[in-house]
Amino acid sequence: AFYMRKIKDAGFDNVVVETKSITGEVTYRSDLAPYMSSYHGTVRPADYDMFGHVIRCCHEYGMRAFAGINVFSGGHNHMDRGIIFNEHPDWQTICYIKGEFKPVTEVKSTYDGMVNAADPKIQDYELAVLEEFVRKYPDCDGIILDRVRFESMVADYSDISRTGFEKWSGLTMENWPEDVLSWKDTTEWTRGKYFNQWCEWRSSLIHDFMVKMYSTLKPINPKLIIGDYAGAWYPLYYQVGVNWASSSYDPTAEYDWATENYHNTGYAENLDLLMTGLYYTEITEDERPEEPYYTVRGGAEMVKKVTCDAVPLVGSIYISMYDEDMSRLPDAIRQALESTGGVMVFDLTHIRHQNLWDALKAGLQTE
Repeated sequence: AFYMRKIKDAGFDNVVVETKSITGEVTYRSDLAPYMSSYHGTVRPADYDMFGHVIRCCHEYGMRAFAGINVFSGGHNHMDRGIIFNEHPDWQTICYIKGEFKPVTEVKSTYDGMVNAADPKIQDYELAVLEEFVRKYPDCDGIILDRVRFESMVADYSDISRTGFEKWSGLTMENWPEDVLSWKDTTEWTRGKYFNQWCEWRSSLIHDFMVKMYSTLKPINPKLIIGDYAGAWYPLYYQVGVNWASSSYDPTAEYDWATENYHNTGYAENLDLLMTGLYYTEITEDERPEEPYYTVRGGAEMVKKVTCDAVPLVGSIYISMYDEDMSRLPDAIRQALESTGGVMVFDLTHIRHQNLWDALKAGLQTE
């Protein structure tokens, strides 16, 4: 209640609270997903309904309460914690890295212990978790999905993915996985002859999941705002199998990884909200003229270009990007707000530790 008041006083009107973490554990009582009863030595009582309390506080203070839900993530790889370490080790994604197949739990260079988004039974499970949550909290104003993706370009290369790709494409992988991706040496992967088709297939899986998710959840609660978080760096997002653009945007003229039908995997039309990560240290294009899209304002322009006004946007600022010069944070917040019509600031932990409430207020002030 204390922090909900602080957030309201700073000028925000929405709060996103994580209810399903990257470990696959949830902060509410579920019949499907394991309960996160403790973290770093802090115990959460079994009878404490954290998100229910957040909803009541937000509504009392005139704000909306959103649930943050990590979808295809099942473990914290640096803590060896999560469902891929306990309940479902067989669900973890298989990486092809430096010429070797490795389960993601053995790839400690990433903290994200992802599950395989290409596995139909995992998709069914994650959709069931979402449906259960929406039914459990009818007063929830919205959900923000995160990690609706693959781990990276080097995942997933399991037998399930190979079979699924061959069935979808009608192709036979004579050299697996080199027909899709291979390693030139131990530092750089290179494209195989079916690389572009592979990219389209992965994005089609995420597209189909998002369509099914939206059509399943919306009838349960028609007022529910269904949103997604994705980074603004569209030229690289194909590497995690995601096309958050509008289906009317054709990337083939600009990107050599896009097939003729890649645009059909765009899912912006199946969202009520897109939080786009403008996680850049430079704020305007004149600070980085050689790569203008990798700035707060330039990134927002790219997102607007590829989403074609299909979905409302909320520019998202990562506070730690400004640790070396926190005086720039208000300008970044203001720019994201002006460029997209909304702003999300990540996250409360950083705000609290550095006492940034005045900086937030300054950033939210508009002329």
